[in-house]
Parts: sequence; C-alpha cells; structure tokens
Amino acid sequence: MKTDIQIARECQLKPIGDIATQLGISQELIEPYGRYMAKVPISLIDEKRVKKSRLILVTAISPTKAGIGKTTVSIGLTLGLQKLGKKAVVALREPSLGPCFGIKGGAAGGGYAQVLPMEKINLHFTGDFHAVTSAHNTISAMLDNYIYQHRKDGFSLREIYWKRVLDVNDRALRNVVTGLRGDGVVSETGFDITSASELMAILCLATSEEDLQHRIENILLGITSDGKPFRVRDLGVAGAITVLMRDALMPNLVQTTENTPAFIHGGPFANIAHGCSSVLATKMAMTYGDYVVTEAGFGADLGAEKFFNIKCRKAGLKPRLVVIVATTQGLKMHGGVDLDSIKEPNANGLKEGLKNLNRHINNMQGFGQPVIVTLNRFDTDLDEEIDIVRKNCEDMGVGFAVNEAFIKGGEGAVELAQKVVETIDDIQPLPIHFTYPEADTIEGKIEKVCKRIYGAASVEFTKTGKKRLEAVKTIFEDDKDISRYPVCIAKTQFSFSADSTRYGSPEGFSIRIRDIIVNSGSEMIVAIAGDMLRMPGLPKNPQAERITIIDGKIEGLS
Repeated sequence: MKTDIQIARECQLKPIGDIATQLGISQELIEPYGRYMAKVPISLIDEKRVKKSRLILVTAISPTKAGIGKTTVSIGLTLGLQKLGKKAVVALREPSLGPCFGIKGGAAGGGYAQVLPMEKINLHFTGDFHAVTSAHNTISAMLDNYIYQHRKDGFSLREIYWKRVLDVNDRALRNVVTGLRGDGVVSETGFDITSASELMAILCLATSEEDLQHRIENILLGITSDGKPFRVRDLGVAGAITVLMRDALMPNLVQTTENTPAFIHGGPFANIAHGCSSVLATKMAMTYGDYVVTEAGFGADLGAEKFFNIKCRKAGLKPRLVVIVATTQGLKMHGGVDLDSIKEPNANGLKEGLKNLNRHINNMQGFGQPVIVTLNRFDTDLDEEIDIVRKNCEDMGVGFAVNEAFIKGGEGAVELAQKVVETIDDIQPLPIHFTYPEADTIEGKIEKVCKRIYGAASVEFTKTGKKRLEAVKTIFEDDKDISRYPVCIAKTQFSFSADSTRYGSPEGFSIRIRDIIVNSGSEMIVAIAGDMLRMPGLPKNPQAERITIIDGKIEGLS
C-alpha cells in the first residue's frame, strides 16, 4: 500500500491563487506562502453569507489505539459533496509538532483524502504555532523581568499562573525552576505544550484584531501580594504581543487531494483545551462555501461538547448536522477486544462496543442536533459486521453511511455526502440545547458536563481543587464577566471517565477535579480532571525515529 506521502506526491496541485479564484477571492487579496499556501484577510468574512451556509460538525467515538480517522472523513465528506456538485469547503485545525514527532503522527488526513501540501502543513506551515509559542514566551520573559525590576519597590506575586510553552512533547519540562544563580528571581514554573496555551485559545476565539488585543490585555498572569489580579495590561505589553500574533490571526488557505479549498487555522487539543479550529476560519469557509465541514478533536464528549458549549455559544454558530465517525476496530476495543485481535471477526465484541457509540449519539441528540453515523471502512471489515452497526443506527433513529474516502477519495464518500444532503437541505438550523446556562456557578457547570455528557455519578474536588475554586470566587467576587465563562474540562480522551483504561461506556464513576484555571483572555474556566497533563511525554519509540530525508524527499511523516 502507498504511504500518505506517496499519494500526496501523485496529486496535481493547483497554484493557491487558482484555489482562491475558485472560491471567488481575488488573487490580489491573498498573501501567498510559497506556491500552495496563503493567508486570507479576515475583512473578507461576510456575516450574511455565513448565516446561509450549511455547517456540518464531524466528531467521533472515544479514540483508541486502533485509530478512528476523523480528519480523513472530514476531508472525504468535503470531496464527496464536491462530487455531488456542491460548493464545499473544509475547515480544520493545524497539526502540532508534538504528536507529529511523538505517537499520533500528522493531522492532514490520509490516503486519498488529505489536505496538501501535507509535509508543510504537518511541519512549520505558515508559522502560526511559532507565533503563538513566541508570543506566549515573550509574556513569560516580560513578566519575569517586571518582577525582577520592581522587587525593590515591594512588588511581588504571591501566585504566578503563567508558565512557558513549547510545541514539543517534553515531560522533563513539566516542572522547572527559573532564576537560579542570581539570574532573576527564583521561581517554580514549568512548560505546557503550545496547543494548551491560552494564546492558542484566544487565536481560535478572537473575532478581529481589536478583539485579539482586548483578550490579550485581559490574560490573568497571577495574583499580587495584596490579592489583586495581575494581567498582561499591567505589564504594558499587550500591543507588542498583538503585533507578534497579527499575521497568525489570518486563516490559512490550502487545498485537498482533489483541489477542494480548505481553511486550516489554530490547533488547540480537545483533551486539554477546546479542540476546535478558529472561529475566523469557520466563518471564512462559510462565507465562500454552501456546505462547510469542520471537526472537533478526539471523541464527541470532548471536542463536540466544547464546540457547542464554547465555540458555538460565543460565536453564534448554528450547525445543521453532526457526523459521528466510528470504525469496527475501535468499537471492538470498546467492547473489550484486545488490540492484537481487533482485525478478526468478533460480532459480540463489536456489539458490546456499540454502547460507546450510542452514548455519543445520545449526547449529540441532547444538544438538539440531527446525527449521522459514518463507518470509516478498513480493508479487513466484514459486510456482516458493518450490517450490525447499520442496524444499531436504525434502531437509534440516526442515519448511517459507509465512508471509503481513504482508498477512493471523493468517490468513496458519495454515500455519506448524499445522506448529509438529504438530511439537512430542507431544514433550518435547530436551536442548540446547551449543557448548562451561562448564569450557572462554576461547579454547577462542571458537574453538568461531567454527569450529563460523561455519565459520571459524582464530581469531587481535591483539596487543591477546592482551594483554587474558593480563590477564584474570592478574587473575582465582583467580576460579572467571570460568572458567564463556559468551562473547558481537561480530561483523558480515551474514556468517558477520567481513567484512560476504562474503555466502552463506564458507569458509576466519579470525576476528580484537581485544579481550576481562569483563562480571562480566552474567557473560559479550565478544570483539570484526573491525572491529565498539559505537557505530554514521548513514547518509547516516537514517530521521530521514522522521519528522515531520502534522496531529497521527506519520509516517515504521516
């Protein structure tokens, strides 16, 4: 079988100016990054067109080591819609170097359903991740300098919340000490991965350059010795940070393996952040596409929940449909089948794994949305097992379609595309039933997500979690803005619970909240559940061991 890179090199790419023209954007308005990538100015977004476009969310069952292929399906669906003569655009997140060189690999799709140029998208792309990393660490340097320069004036922070970030999986940097040997003020700190940076969330939620700077000004850095919030505006550097982020604010235009336009912008992870591409990229795609396919990271309990409760709530977006991606192999793992045996026939294991799928279906219907399940077909799948999934979906009252875009490109996604068109063409967007009201308490919002979406029996706050929660209530007692923030729960992607080993559809578990973080720039409350870490580590045999250059060509990047 050909690798993703080999397939990508077979494809005949069009100059990015031609892709812009295909959308209806003048070539003079874009800012090319080489031949096949470009930045698009946000001034081109037309809210009237946005309201007319049909937005489709692609999400998935809880991920497993078997893989799901959500991005491949998102791209494939766009190709399938194009085959039906529809003006379709896909809006995706940018890949992170951490997973690319760690365990997951790239995030540009696969097979004949990819966004291109794959190598550049998976690596440095147009520099957005570097901009976020540089801007975040500039704030860190400015904060350390401010404390150092003003220490003789009696200034100090009793708590510092702002860490540093790096777009590399590096467990050794989770906890570090800075300022040793007299080089500044000694402080315990650490690194998160860039995808977890509040600036990444801000990039994905900002609606204009002015909104970007306003959000940066509001970032909470720490608490002063007299109990007052200390923000970026107090450093006086919000303008400088906005300058570093200015170009990154513009969505990136690329193309698919079949020359369909694609906007790729922003890259927050759904297990430690809100897991959606930028509002600006989504609205840009909706300005120029009659059908827009977007995805939310990991399983529907993470990315899709945050897509609705955070992104849609704040941006006023109203999707027409949710597509849930499943695989027979992933379902078997959720049914208790060992990884080594998931390619073998196992109807009982498959049926048991359907409990995971069905909980996700119920959750998405709970948001008031129509649902279609698509089976991302592998070459080892049996028709008999596919029929089991099909029958289950019929019993659940949701649509079902098989997707073979990985092998066949757009032609392999026509069945799914037809099902999508049939489902949404004659209906208006349905109201979103949010999991909690804006006016609810922080703990009330957390509890509703944990119980209604995850299925938890109870929610417990650790000693540190309780302390953080009380501190937030005290410090921001008179801040009406904080009370309306949505919650963003950082939790393992592999389970509805906070225990990554509990596959399937666990019940009767408790979710333990060990920390509360106020992101007043991105305007959300981050709750850390279980043992979730915001700086991943590398596996024993990272993907980097397989990436190299042979005869002038990159190999091993997928």
